[in-house]
Amino acid sequence: QVQLWESGGGAVEAGGSLRLSCVASGSRLNVQTMAWYRQAPGKPRELVASTSGPKYSDTVKGRFTISREEYDNAMYMQMNNLRPEDTAVYYCTCRTFSTTTEYWGQGIQVTVSS
Repeated sequence: QVQLWESGGGAVEAGGSLRLSCVASGSRLNVQTMAWYRQAPGKPRELVASTSGPKYSDTVKGRFTISREEYDNAMYMQMNNLRPEDTAVYYCTCRTFSTTTEYWGQGIQVTVSS
């Protein structure tokens, strides 16, 4: 069983920055890739960034940077120049080499005011 722990969300004004963190834990954990998704009210969940590549949604390219610390199964996302449309619940996900399951965190709120 894989558990994901997210932190770093909060409320900022437009133009501000936040850094999200996610740590994966579990027995015999062998993480393959990690990613961030987000879901805004009334909108479908969307992929924001993935360590595979890495790759980014067009809406965040040049503003968000994803990184990973493999030795401690951690992932980070530096979010700069935040916009009100970035307001959403952000979810950390993880895939391992052992299964095809994509594990999800509980989600963390990011609110950007204009």
